[in-house]
Amino acid sequence: MRSKRRLRLPSPAMTVALVALFVALSGSALAVGSTIVPLAKRAMTADRAKLADKSTLAVNATNAGHALTADSAAKLGAAGSASVVQQAVAQAIKTPGPASTAAGLVTVKSAQWSVAPGSHTDQVVTCDAGQKAIAGGWDDPGGWSHPWDTRPTPDGGGWATFVTSSSNAPGQQTGSLYVVCLK
Repeated sequence: MRSKRRLRLPSPAMTVALVALFVALSGSALAVGSTIVPLAKRAMTADRAKLADKSTLAVNATNAGHALTADSAAKLGAAGSASVVQQAVAQAIKTPGPASTAAGLVTVKSAQWSVAPGSHTDQVVTCDAGQKAIAGGWDDPGGWSHPWDTRPTPDGGGWATFVTSSSNAPGQQTGSLYVVCLK
């Protein structure tokens, strides 16, 4: 004859652990639920703002020759990324709130670099007096040069870039250097 196996009740420790697990999971679910709704509302507001900005930017693009959209940033070419940053700062200044306050603290400076084929140079772009460099960059329209080192200057008042040019370059190579400065 076979005996029936009875299910054992969970131990008190297992009961406490399961209750703690369910409480923790329900707390996370509530936290996520209360976070998702405001995030979704902000995303919808941002999407509406983008649509409104695109129509405004399209008008500005007709007048100014370029726009701030990410799609057109690649098309700027000769205008360079400094003008995109400057336009973004100009747009942020017009926006009421913290962005307009912070936008007044940021400036972008640029300078030209020039390197002969097979040579190199260390170029520096400096911020205005009393400002600190927080970022920098460069561009190479010809595609024959390379930045081996891009860094803030030791005093923090500018941005330095060590640029080399290929020995196969068809002539003098030029481009722009940029520094983003904080007041």
